[in-house]
Amino acid sequence: MAGGSIPRTTIPRTIGERCWRLALFAGSGAVLLFLIAPILAVLPLSLNDSQFLAYPLRGFTWRWYEELLGSARWGLSVRNSFFIGIMSALLATVLGTLAAIGLNVSDFRGKTALTAVLLSPMVVPVVIYAVGLYLFFAPLGLTQTYTGLIMAHAALGAPFVVVTVSAVLASFDWRLVRAAQSLGANPFTVFRTIMLPLLAPGVFSGALFAFGTSFDEVVTLLLIGGPQHRTLPREMFSSLREDISPTIAAATALMLVTAVLLLITVERLKARTARLTRPAPGP
Repeated sequence: MAGGSIPRTTIPRTIGERCWRLALFAGSGAVLLFLIAPILAVLPLSLNDSQFLAYPLRGFTWRWYEELLGSARWGLSVRNSFFIGIMSALLATVLGTLAAIGLNVSDFRGKTALTAVLLSPMVVPVVIYAVGLYLFFAPLGLTQTYTGLIMAHAALGAPFVVVTVSAVLASFDWRLVRAAQSLGANPFTVFRTIMLPLLAPGVFSGALFAFGTSFDEVVTLLLIGGPQHRTLPREMFSSLREDISPTIAAATALMLVTAVLLLITVERLKARTARLTRPAPGP
């Protein structure tokens, strides 16, 4: 064969296999629709010209988005969400990337236990994490401060960076690093010119997951945040208890669009990682 390729053969499916495949697709679609339908039902309410979250729709308006972005109350929550999310994602990315590299290149006693501790925020209930963090931050004066919130959210997002960067490091060619070191490159130059470009898809994916974790977090904020640290999830939580308004639907739409954009970006980064790690074709 040309290029040594082996022709692919198509195995005809039986009627039973086709029915099972169709049933599997139909069942999966029904489950996805069941999960997504409540979210999609809220989106039209953000454009409804009514003071109440109810159907049928009475008209089209942008007033709830204008209130979300223009009012002092909701505008502060949007700015806080993006500020805390971006800063905590940056901190989590730096710490998580260094931790992943250190765990990958080192072999020492207690490595498994240390890895479990680094990944524990992913599995420990967030209420337990927030209470423990409050008891730790309170004597240090880090409660009700932006610094404490950013550190708390960074600790929640760092495990995602560790996981994504470690996945890229699993197929990393360390011969490139040794070749650069043999030519006299210092560790920083090796990291900046060789490792970081190849690890970039995993680093960016982890950063996006860290941002999404911070953007959606509310329990930690309720325990260690102050009145001036109102984020979008916290404002939505308060509005549901005090004053139900269609602005909540507009905030839901904003968070949904942000989540979709993050997922699309992550999928593109995964595709790029697959291309970079794909082995070269044989002769």
